[in-house]
Amino acid sequence: MDVRRTVEAVWRIESAHLVAFLARVVQDLGLAEEIAQDAFASALEQWPRQGVPDNPGAWLTTVARRRAIDLIRRERMRDRKYADLATGLLESGPGTGAAADSELLSLIFVACHPVLSRESRAALALRLVAGLGTEEIARAFLVPSATMGQRISRAKRTLAEAQVPFEVPGDGELTARLSAVLEVVYLVFNEGYSGTSGQEWVRRDLAEEAMRLGRILAGLLPREPEVHGLVALMELQASRFRARTGPDGEPVLLQDQDRSRWDRTLVAHGLSCLARARRTGGPLGPYTVQAAIAACHARAPRFEDTDWEAVVSLYDALVQLAPSPVVELNRAVALVHADGPQVALEALDAVRADPRMARYHLFGAVRGDVLLRLGRHAEAAEELERAAALAPTARERTLLMERAAAAASL
Repeated sequence: MDVRRTVEAVWRIESAHLVAFLARVVQDLGLAEEIAQDAFASALEQWPRQGVPDNPGAWLTTVARRRAIDLIRRERMRDRKYADLATGLLESGPGTGAAADSELLSLIFVACHPVLSRESRAALALRLVAGLGTEEIARAFLVPSATMGQRISRAKRTLAEAQVPFEVPGDGELTARLSAVLEVVYLVFNEGYSGTSGQEWVRRDLAEEAMRLGRILAGLLPREPEVHGLVALMELQASRFRARTGPDGEPVLLQDQDRSRWDRTLVAHGLSCLARARRTGGPLGPYTVQAAIAACHARAPRFEDTDWEAVVSLYDALVQLAPSPVVELNRAVALVHADGPQVALEALDAVRADPRMARYHLFGAVRGDVLLRLGRHAEAAEELERAAALAPTARERTLLMERAAAAASL
């Protein structure tokens, strides 16, 4: 048996609970993670000789508790507060059931605290909750490992200096803080679903980590509709992974995808999560509405069978909930199929002056397609070339240049 791989698997499963328990007791996120890592280092050293224990989580908790007590007694015994913490460690362990859920939920809310930047929240969540190593996170975000290590260290230091309490926000603050958590999870997913830099358009492993974070949240907050809505949205979008790229990794647009390659298990689970979000009886937010749009695509056996009228109506609702030029852009795509390219062009030109669209390659990609449908081939080629220059990945640049060349030849 490959013990190292076993320890790595246990780390992914147990680390978040262990760090959450230690952070609650020592009230220092960085120290809690160090102690947890020491426990796993001991496992790497001892399990190959002694065998994997029957209850790896309990073994790690025992080792981590001892390390914490030794550290507190050795370095901070003069401070009465830390002596009391050592006593608390002797008498407690990670919670079970609702207590364990509360600890883990506290860890997620601390890692995604608004005092941190969006990028730092994403990195810290992947480190503490998903159990990824610094090198793995650095590869995911295409930065050097040292840079990511510094980012994570600064994030933990910021939390300590801000004296962020290790607790689940109260009812009055929960909704506002939850939106920050969901934003981080979706940020991670989108970086995997459509990479913003580098050679690859799709990085499936990163998207799958985001889905795992979302499922953890859904289990911890079963009455929050937007949590289920986000899980539904991610799973419905992820169901297309196998069809989104061709044999050489080139992007395949939605209308050209082989829907027989969509993952029907993820589709079914995503639709179930969407139904669960609706059953909570709470107001539906932007993630749930976006999931409903994804469901329209998932239910259509062919691209031309899509209920575009329903999609436009849902985008109308999304514009009210989360107004942005990107939402208007996506609505224009639906308008192409519901009301024709001229109506879509008018909708696009209504947001063309927004400075964010000047830097967004998909605006030019969509506008170029609409112009092509209207027979304005030269204008379409120019728009697609501009979009290619702005595209963040090599795969997308290639696709857009090919489309521009095809338009110019008409």
